[in-house]
Amino acid sequence: MRRQWSLKKVCVRLVDCRKTSEMVNSSDCHLSGSVLPSVKSNQHLYKEKKSISKTKLLRKRQHRDTGEKPYGCDQCGSRFARSGVLTIHQRIHTGEKPYGCDQCGKRFASSGVLTIHQRIHTGEKPYGCDQCGKTFYQSGHLVVHKRIHTGDKPYGCDQCGKRFTDSGKLVTHGRIHRGEKPYGCDQCGKRFAQSGPLIIHERIHTGEKPYGCDQCGKRFAQSGSLASHQRIHTGEKPYGCDQCGKSFARSGHLTTHLRRHTGEKPYRCDQCGKRFTQRRSLVTHKRIHTGEKPYSCDQCRKRFTQIGTLVTHKRIHTREKRYGSD
Repeated sequence: MRRQWSLKKVCVRLVDCRKTSEMVNSSDCHLSGSVLPSVKSNQHLYKEKKSISKTKLLRKRQHRDTGEKPYGCDQCGSRFARSGVLTIHQRIHTGEKPYGCDQCGKRFASSGVLTIHQRIHTGEKPYGCDQCGKTFYQSGHLVVHKRIHTGDKPYGCDQCGKRFTDSGKLVTHGRIHRGEKPYGCDQCGKRFAQSGPLIIHERIHTGEKPYGCDQCGKRFAQSGSLASHQRIHTGEKPYGCDQCGKSFARSGHLTTHLRRHTGEKPYRCDQCGKRFTQRRSLVTHKRIHTGEKPYSCDQCRKRFTQIGTLVTHKRIHTREKRYGSD
């Protein structure tokens, strides 16, 4: 009797380990009949789990195909197709950031964003453009970048008709019409429509210039300025006008140039109605109305509204010195 119990125990252990019916159906095991109910139970659980997984997959596909978003945030009303995405979204409200970078300590609401962040430390840029070779940390950045080559601008402003390559730029642009500037500097009070420009602006106060040129050592407050600067060394001008063929080192310079062909002047003075192709031209123009003269001559203390006028003025003093020495 003791031997029979021992054999039964061994057989059950084997079945529990493998979780298959192959072992118990073997002719070598004369006790298979007594263990079979346990196997059937395991098979039933496996089939049940498989069925649940299949149902979840079908639901995900259905939500994707139909655009259905059954999961809603009880705080802001935003809706999502997947419960996992809702969980990550809710961390915006709770401030929870469970994923931390082991190199700099910065924390994130989702593991995916942490993975992307870690590429800053490793320098990994796995997504490459097949047209110009530029590489990116995120696949989404590559998708947006490719629109430079294709000219595709799928996002349009319903107020002025201006179109954009990505939805984020459209959201930011919409704040111009609404006058919304939700991000404020706690040192000087200046406000911004985006968080990124605020971070860059704060470096004026701190003097921080984290981006350095490896050829001449010059340092910059933002990575984009460094990238543009490096083109001085390489002579690269990747942004070309499709109307006259002129090329530029910066995309912003191309955008401004294109307005010469289109006649677009998006920047308007709210006092006299005069319009300009560039924002900085509008800023300079407004000083006529305010009387502001921020540029001062260090020799005679005369003040000017534009830095270019100050540079021209200083030549008076240099000529005086030259002729005086003669």
